[in-house]
Amino acid sequence: MKQRILILCTGNSCRSQMAEGFLKSFDSSLEVFSAGTKSAPKVSSKAILVMKEIGMDISNHYPKTVDQFLSQSFDYVITVCDNAKQTCPVFIGNVKHRVHIGFDDPADATGSEEEILAVFRRVRNEIKKEFYRFYVETISKESR
Repeated sequence: MKQRILILCTGNSCRSQMAEGFLKSFDSSLEVFSAGTKSAPKVSSKAILVMKEIGMDISNHYPKTVDQFLSQSFDYVITVCDNAKQTCPVFIGNVKHRVHIGFDDPADATGSEEEILAVFRRVRNEIKKEFYRFYVETISKESR
């Protein structure tokens, strides 16, 4: 049975979009969606750029609001907000497992273009590592 996963953050422009891209790349049989409580107008161009650097194209992704998923059921809802700085959205729909895997918001990065991109790359790498660990230790075991 296909596992359905929803990844939530605030703007659905950086972290949740990258996490969606990674999970889909780990296992094409997963149904992965991402959304935000206050969805941004578009996916961050820097998130698209740093994902493209590692061969992953998320340029066709677009921000979605969590409201459009409330009537659906999910095996996992994963929040990716940084607890210290943001309030994570709460999904009130039908969910088997709620998980939090928090990351800094690269959209908050300041400095030169290169310094900002360095933050996006760091967060991208952290998302890849943590979501791969979650996939291997949790999702793939349930799929067997």
